[in-house]
Amino acid sequence: MTGGCGVYFIRKGGSLPKKDKLITDPQVIESIIRKAKVMRLAMVEGDHPYLIPLNFGYESGILYFHTGLKGRKIDVIRKNPNICFEMDVDHEMVESEIACKWTMKFRSVVGYGQAVFIESNSEKRIGLDAIMRQYSNKSYDYLDEKLKITSIVKIEIESMTALVFGHDV
Repeated sequence: MTGGCGVYFIRKGGSLPKKDKLITDPQVIESIIRKAKVMRLAMVEGDHPYLIPLNFGYESGILYFHTGLKGRKIDVIRKNPNICFEMDVDHEMVESEIACKWTMKFRSVVGYGQAVFIESNSEKRIGLDAIMRQYSNKSYDYLDEKLKITSIVKIEIESMTALVFGHDV
């Protein structure tokens, strides 16, 4: 997705296995994101991938997560803000009498973007509100002294695709 405009596409050279179904409806894609409880964030540290699970929030085409002021992911993102993210829902094992016929039903979203550190307390509150809405319908206040010791990162989504396997779209 570019700039929150709702344009979804497969990256050049990408292909889908025959049984997978590309989801192009932005409302369906957003429903997967809203249902997800964990986002996996992939970064590049030197020559190696670095992948971590995170709590997250989504609002107006932007993903948010929070972290401390120091640590490995902060260092990695500062060196290279290019990221990939993934979330999946509706897991269902499909058993078979034949080992190679076992499979898993799921819905997933994979995307690419740029990680940007939020500096202002007002923007941090927007990010924290998005994170809290992912898990709760309550409103919260955030103390300035807590915001000073919290990093909020927004992911400006550049592209995003979703797949459904074994479920109806």
